[in-house]
Amino acid sequence: MSDPLASVKKKLKEEIDTLEHELNLELPKELMKARAHGDLSENAEYKYAKERQGFVSARLGQLKKRLGDIGMLNLDHIPHDRAGYGSRVWLRDVVKSVEVEYKLVTTEEADATKGLISTTSPIGKALLGRRPGDEVQVQIPSGTKEFEVIRLQTIYDQE
Repeated sequence: MSDPLASVKKKLKEEIDTLEHELNLELPKELMKARAHGDLSENAEYKYAKERQGFVSARLGQLKKRLGDIGMLNLDHIPHDRAGYGSRVWLRDVVKSVEVEYKLVTTEEADATKGLISTTSPIGKALLGRRPGDEVQVQIPSGTKEFEVIRLQTIYDQE
């Protein structure tokens, strides 16, 4: 199986590269320029550059941790017969009798308008490990929704 997470890893690496460039090249230049203006206590440019430096540094830490977490994922452990990362799940809303389709993806790939639901979202968490015929209750901000899993296509079925 080719690496289905390759695009996510690439996206994270690109953002890391951009932020590292800003942190190591652009921000030091901005700080030097701001220092040249004199009194740092009332220097808005200096204050902004320092705040931006802190933000970029924190974001880099988050991205590197996330990239490491994704690198540790073992896709061989995704179940063949139950919903997991990469699965397409067709659900029937028990109350409204309406069918919906979701694909379970990472946080970085999520786009609810396209039916791409993160495995860390309330619906995504509720669907993990489910099989066709399972009833699923999902706690959402507006209350509880009830679904029945009517069809499942795992990551292995899509190759």
